[in-house]
Amino acid sequence: MHALGYDETLNEYTPMLTIESLALEAESPETASFPARYLLVSEGNILAEPERHMAWLSTDEVQTICSDEQRQQSLRIGIANQAYTCYVLSLEQPCDAGELEWMPPRALFRNLKAADFDAMSRALQLVNWVTEHQFCSQCGNPVSLHPSEPAQHCEPCQKLYFPRISPCIIVLITRGDYCLLAHHTRYAQAFYSTLAGFVEAGESLEQALHREVKEEVSLTVDQLEYFGSQSWPFPGQLMVGYIARYADGIIHIDEDEITDARWFHYKDLPETPTQVSISGQLIAEFVRRCEANKQSTAE
Repeated sequence: MHALGYDETLNEYTPMLTIESLALEAESPETASFPARYLLVSEGNILAEPERHMAWLSTDEVQTICSDEQRQQSLRIGIANQAYTCYVLSLEQPCDAGELEWMPPRALFRNLKAADFDAMSRALQLVNWVTEHQFCSQCGNPVSLHPSEPAQHCEPCQKLYFPRISPCIIVLITRGDYCLLAHHTRYAQAFYSTLAGFVEAGESLEQALHREVKEEVSLTVDQLEYFGSQSWPFPGQLMVGYIARYADGIIHIDEDEITDARWFHYKDLPETPTQVSISGQLIAEFVRRCEANKQSTAE
Protein backbone atom coordinates (compact mmCIF):
# COMPACT_ATOMS: atom_id res chain seq x y z
CA MET A 1 0.00 0.00 0.00
CA HIS A 2 1.33 3.40 -1.00
CA ALA A 3 0.73 6.96 0.11
CA LEU A 4 -2.72 8.38 -0.61
CA GLY A 5 -4.24 4.99 -0.04
CA TYR A 6 -2.98 3.44 -3.28
CA ASP A 7 -3.07 -0.34 -3.39
CA GLU A 8 -1.47 -2.29 -6.19
CA THR A 9 -4.24 -4.91 -6.08
CA LEU A 10 -6.84 -2.18 -6.70
CA ASN A 11 -4.88 -0.35 -9.39
CA GLU A 12 -6.42 2.97 -8.36
CA TYR A 13 -6.08 5.78 -5.88
CA THR A 14 -8.44 6.50 -3.04
CA PRO A 15 -8.20 10.32 -2.74
CA MET A 16 -7.08 11.67 0.61
CA LEU A 17 -10.16 12.60 2.63
CA THR A 18 -10.20 16.06 4.18
CA ILE A 19 -13.17 16.32 6.50
CA GLU A 20 -15.05 19.59 6.11
CA SER A 21 -18.05 18.55 8.20
CA LEU A 22 -18.81 15.72 10.62
CA ALA A 23 -22.32 14.69 11.65
CA LEU A 24 -23.03 12.17 14.41
CA GLU A 25 -26.49 11.36 13.07
CA ALA A 26 -27.80 7.80 13.22
CA GLU A 27 -27.75 5.68 10.10
CA SER A 28 -30.66 6.36 7.74
CA PRO A 29 -31.78 4.99 4.35
CA GLU A 30 -29.98 7.92 2.75
CA THR A 31 -26.65 7.42 4.55
CA ALA A 32 -26.74 3.61 4.41
CA SER A 33 -25.45 3.72 0.84
CA PHE A 34 -22.51 6.02 1.62
CA PRO A 35 -19.09 4.42 1.05
CA ALA A 36 -17.14 3.60 4.20
CA ARG A 37 -13.81 5.11 5.21
CA TYR A 38 -11.69 3.66 8.03
CA LEU A 39 -9.19 5.28 10.37
CA LEU A 40 -6.81 2.75 11.91
CA VAL A 41 -5.49 3.15 15.46
CA SER A 42 -2.96 0.96 17.27
CA GLU A 43 -1.09 1.42 20.55
CA GLY A 44 -2.13 5.07 20.68
CA ASN A 45 -0.88 5.83 17.17
CA ILE A 46 -2.82 6.65 14.00
CA LEU A 47 -2.16 5.33 10.50
CA ALA A 48 -1.22 8.40 8.47
CA GLU A 49 0.17 9.64 5.20
CA PRO A 50 3.91 10.46 5.19
CA GLU A 51 2.84 14.11 4.78
CA ARG A 52 1.16 13.80 8.21
CA HIS A 53 -2.46 13.58 7.15
CA MET A 54 -4.80 10.96 8.55
CA ALA A 55 -5.14 7.98 6.20
CA TRP A 56 -8.80 7.19 5.59
CA LEU A 57 -8.90 3.75 3.97
CA SER A 58 -11.62 2.33 1.77
CA THR A 59 -13.25 -1.02 2.55
CA ASP A 60 -11.15 -2.74 -0.11
CA GLU A 61 -7.96 -1.27 1.28
CA VAL A 62 -8.79 -2.31 4.83
CA GLN A 63 -9.45 -5.85 3.64
CA THR A 64 -5.91 -6.07 2.27
CA ILE A 65 -4.32 -5.42 5.67
CA CYS A 66 -6.98 -6.51 8.22
CA SER A 67 -9.00 -9.67 8.71
CA ASP A 68 -12.80 -9.67 8.43
CA GLU A 69 -12.97 -10.35 12.17
CA GLN A 70 -10.89 -7.24 12.88
CA ARG A 71 -12.97 -5.10 10.52
CA GLN A 72 -16.17 -6.17 12.25
CA GLN A 73 -14.87 -4.57 15.45
CA SER A 74 -14.88 -1.10 13.89
CA LEU A 75 -16.69 1.74 15.67
CA ARG A 76 -18.81 4.29 13.84
CA ILE A 77 -17.47 7.85 14.01
CA GLY A 78 -20.11 9.60 11.92
CA ILE A 79 -20.93 11.02 8.50
CA ALA A 80 -18.17 13.05 6.86
CA ASN A 81 -18.94 15.71 4.25
CA GLN A 82 -22.43 14.23 3.86
CA ALA A 83 -20.78 11.65 1.61
CA TYR A 84 -18.86 9.04 3.66
CA THR A 85 -19.57 6.92 6.72
CA CYS A 86 -16.42 7.00 8.83
CA TYR A 87 -15.27 4.29 11.22
CA VAL A 88 -12.34 3.77 13.53
CA LEU A 89 -10.67 0.38 13.71
CA SER A 90 -8.42 -0.45 16.66
CA LEU A 91 -5.68 -3.04 16.15
CA GLU A 92 -3.84 -4.75 18.99
CA GLN A 93 -0.58 -4.44 17.06
CA PRO A 94 0.39 -2.09 14.21
CA CYS A 95 0.12 -3.73 10.81
CA ASP A 96 2.41 -3.18 7.84
CA ALA A 97 0.72 -0.66 5.54
CA GLY A 98 3.48 0.04 3.06
CA GLU A 99 4.31 3.72 2.75
CA LEU A 100 1.68 4.73 5.26
CA GLU A 101 3.11 5.34 8.72
CA TRP A 102 1.96 4.97 12.32
CA MET A 103 2.19 8.37 14.00
CA PRO A 104 1.22 9.83 17.39
CA PRO A 105 -1.92 11.98 17.07
CA ARG A 106 -0.17 15.18 18.13
CA ALA A 107 2.24 14.81 15.19
CA LEU A 108 -0.72 15.48 12.88
CA PHE A 109 -2.02 18.61 14.60
CA ARG A 110 -0.52 21.19 12.24
CA ASN A 111 -2.27 19.63 9.24
CA LEU A 112 -5.70 19.23 10.81
CA LYS A 113 -8.69 21.41 10.10
CA ALA A 114 -11.41 21.75 12.74
CA ALA A 115 -13.61 18.92 11.46
CA ASP A 116 -10.55 16.69 10.92
CA PHE A 117 -9.67 17.18 14.57
CA ASP A 118 -13.26 16.45 15.64
CA ALA A 119 -13.16 13.14 13.78
CA MET A 120 -9.80 12.20 15.27
CA SER A 121 -10.94 13.22 18.74
CA ARG A 122 -14.08 11.11 18.54
CA ALA A 123 -12.16 8.15 17.10
CA LEU A 124 -9.57 8.13 19.88
CA GLN A 125 -12.19 8.52 22.60
CA LEU A 126 -14.30 5.67 21.22
CA VAL A 127 -11.27 3.38 21.11
CA ASN A 128 -10.27 4.33 24.65
CA TRP A 129 -13.83 3.80 25.88
CA VAL A 130 -14.20 0.32 24.40
CA THR A 131 -10.72 -0.69 25.58
CA GLU A 132 -11.25 0.44 29.18
CA HIS A 133 -14.88 -0.64 29.61
CA GLN A 134 -14.98 -4.33 28.77
CA PHE A 135 -16.83 -5.52 31.88
CA CYS A 136 -19.90 -4.44 33.80
CA SER A 137 -19.01 -2.66 37.04
CA GLN A 138 -22.22 -3.94 38.64
CA CYS A 139 -22.08 -7.68 37.94
CA GLY A 140 -18.66 -8.24 36.33
CA ASN A 141 -19.95 -9.80 33.11
CA PRO A 142 -18.50 -8.80 29.72
CA VAL A 143 -20.28 -5.96 27.94
CA SER A 144 -20.94 -5.50 24.22
CA LEU A 145 -21.95 -2.64 21.98
CA HIS A 146 -25.66 -1.91 22.14
CA PRO A 147 -27.37 -2.36 18.74
CA SER A 148 -29.12 1.03 18.78
CA GLU A 149 -27.67 3.12 21.63
CA PRO A 150 -24.13 4.59 21.57
CA ALA A 151 -23.33 2.55 24.65
CA GLN A 152 -21.77 -0.62 26.00
CA HIS A 153 -24.49 -2.99 27.18
CA CYS A 154 -24.53 -5.58 29.95
CA GLU A 155 -27.06 -8.21 28.96
CA PRO A 156 -27.56 -9.85 32.44
CA CYS A 157 -28.30 -6.63 34.35
CA GLN A 158 -29.39 -4.42 31.41
CA LYS A 159 -27.00 -1.65 32.41
CA LEU A 160 -25.74 0.80 29.78
CA TYR A 161 -22.29 2.39 29.80
CA PHE A 162 -21.82 5.52 27.71
CA PRO A 163 -18.43 7.06 26.87
CA ARG A 164 -17.06 8.94 29.86
CA ILE A 165 -16.55 12.66 29.27
CA SER A 166 -14.70 14.74 31.87
CA PRO A 167 -15.46 18.48 31.92
CA CYS A 168 -12.44 20.82 32.20
CA ILE A 169 -12.03 24.56 32.24
CA ILE A 170 -9.31 26.23 30.22
CA VAL A 171 -8.61 29.93 30.67
CA LEU A 172 -6.46 32.69 29.24
CA ILE A 173 -5.81 35.42 31.81
CA THR A 174 -5.23 38.88 30.34
CA ARG A 175 -3.67 42.01 31.79
CA GLY A 176 -3.80 44.79 29.21
CA ASP A 177 -1.46 43.85 26.36
CA TYR A 178 -0.13 40.88 28.35
CA CYS A 179 -1.46 37.39 28.90
CA LEU A 180 -0.43 34.75 31.40
CA LEU A 181 1.02 31.53 29.99
CA ALA A 182 2.48 28.58 31.85
CA HIS A 183 5.01 25.84 31.18
CA HIS A 184 3.54 22.59 32.46
CA THR A 185 5.56 19.75 33.92
CA ARG A 186 4.35 17.42 31.14
CA TYR A 187 5.99 19.57 28.46
CA ALA A 188 9.51 18.49 27.55
CA GLN A 189 10.34 21.55 25.45
CA ALA A 190 10.09 25.29 26.10
CA PHE A 191 6.39 25.34 25.32
CA TYR A 192 3.83 27.56 27.05
CA SER A 193 0.07 27.25 27.20
CA THR A 194 -3.03 28.43 29.02
CA LEU A 195 -4.17 27.22 32.45
CA ALA A 196 -6.59 24.31 32.62
CA GLY A 197 -8.05 21.89 35.13
CA PHE A 198 -10.78 19.37 35.80
CA VAL A 199 -14.14 20.36 37.25
CA GLU A 200 -14.62 18.70 40.64
CA ALA A 201 -17.85 17.06 41.77
CA GLY A 202 -20.34 19.69 42.88
CA GLU A 203 -18.52 22.60 41.21
CA SER A 204 -19.78 24.97 38.57
CA LEU A 205 -17.49 25.82 35.67
CA GLU A 206 -16.88 29.27 37.14
CA GLN A 207 -16.04 27.90 40.58
CA ALA A 208 -13.59 25.45 39.01
CA LEU A 209 -11.94 28.27 37.07
CA HIS A 210 -11.39 30.43 40.15
CA ARG A 211 -10.08 27.45 42.15
CA GLU A 212 -7.67 26.28 39.43
CA VAL A 213 -6.25 29.77 38.89
CA LYS A 214 -5.71 30.20 42.62
CA GLU A 215 -4.16 26.75 43.01
CA GLU A 216 -1.85 26.94 40.00
CA VAL A 217 -0.62 30.55 40.04
CA SER A 218 -2.08 32.14 43.23
CA LEU A 219 -3.97 34.84 41.31
CA THR A 220 -7.55 36.04 41.37
CA VAL A 221 -9.49 36.97 38.21
CA ASP A 222 -12.72 38.67 37.25
CA GLN A 223 -14.80 39.48 34.15
CA LEU A 224 -15.05 35.87 33.01
CA GLU A 225 -16.01 35.62 29.34
CA TYR A 226 -17.09 32.33 27.80
CA PHE A 227 -15.13 31.65 24.62
CA GLY A 228 -16.08 28.19 23.37
CA SER A 229 -15.62 24.48 23.95
CA GLN A 230 -13.73 21.59 22.41
CA SER A 231 -13.68 17.83 22.74
CA TRP A 232 -10.16 16.75 23.73
CA PRO A 233 -9.14 13.08 23.34
CA PHE A 234 -6.30 12.79 25.86
CA PRO A 235 -8.07 10.79 27.12
CA GLY A 236 -11.63 12.20 27.10
CA GLN A 237 -12.23 15.80 28.20
CA LEU A 238 -14.69 18.48 27.23
CA MET A 239 -12.63 21.66 27.38
CA VAL A 240 -14.69 24.76 28.22
CA GLY A 241 -12.76 27.90 27.34
CA TYR A 242 -12.79 31.31 29.02
CA ILE A 243 -10.99 34.61 28.79
CA ALA A 244 -10.61 36.27 32.21
CA ARG A 245 -9.12 39.54 33.43
CA TYR A 246 -6.39 39.64 36.05
CA ALA A 247 -7.73 41.08 39.31
CA ASP A 248 -5.12 40.66 42.03
CA GLY A 249 -2.14 38.70 43.29
CA ILE A 250 1.49 37.88 42.60
CA ILE A 251 2.36 34.78 40.56
CA HIS A 252 3.35 31.87 42.77
CA ILE A 253 3.29 28.56 40.91
CA ASP A 254 2.14 25.13 42.01
CA GLU A 255 5.35 23.26 41.24
CA ASP A 256 3.58 19.89 41.08
CA GLU A 257 1.93 20.87 37.77
CA ILE A 258 3.76 23.98 36.55
CA THR A 259 7.46 24.80 36.25
CA ASP A 260 7.02 28.40 35.13
CA ALA A 261 4.30 31.00 34.60
CA ARG A 262 4.74 34.59 33.46
CA TRP A 263 3.17 37.51 31.63
CA PHE A 264 3.88 37.70 27.89
CA HIS A 265 3.27 40.69 25.63
CA TYR A 266 1.06 39.84 22.67
CA LYS A 267 3.91 40.74 20.28
CA ASP A 268 6.48 38.61 22.13
CA LEU A 269 4.89 35.23 22.73
CA PRO A 270 6.80 31.98 23.31
CA GLU A 271 6.11 28.75 21.45
CA THR A 272 2.42 28.03 22.00
CA PRO A 273 -0.17 25.44 20.88
CA THR A 274 -1.46 25.44 17.32
CA GLN A 275 -4.94 26.74 16.64
CA VAL A 276 -6.29 23.22 16.24
CA SER A 277 -6.52 23.30 20.05
CA ILE A 278 -8.76 25.61 22.03
CA SER A 279 -5.69 26.82 23.90
CA GLY A 280 -4.18 28.05 20.64
CA GLN A 281 -7.50 29.59 19.67
CA LEU A 282 -7.72 31.51 22.95
CA ILE A 283 -4.22 32.92 22.46
CA ALA A 284 -4.95 33.84 18.83
CA GLU A 285 -8.14 35.64 19.89
CA PHE A 286 -6.22 37.61 22.52
CA VAL A 287 -3.65 38.70 19.90
CA ARG A 288 -6.42 39.64 17.47
CA ARG A 289 -8.13 41.81 20.09
CA CYS A 290 -4.90 43.55 21.06
CA GLU A 291 -4.07 44.33 17.43
CA ALA A 292 -7.61 45.57 16.78
CA ASN A 293 -7.44 47.78 19.86
CA LYS A 294 -4.11 49.29 18.77
CA GLN A 295 -5.46 49.95 15.30
CA SER A 296 -8.60 51.66 16.60
CA THR A 297 -6.52 53.75 19.01
CA ALA A 298 -4.21 54.85 16.18
CA GLU A 299 -7.17 55.93 14.08
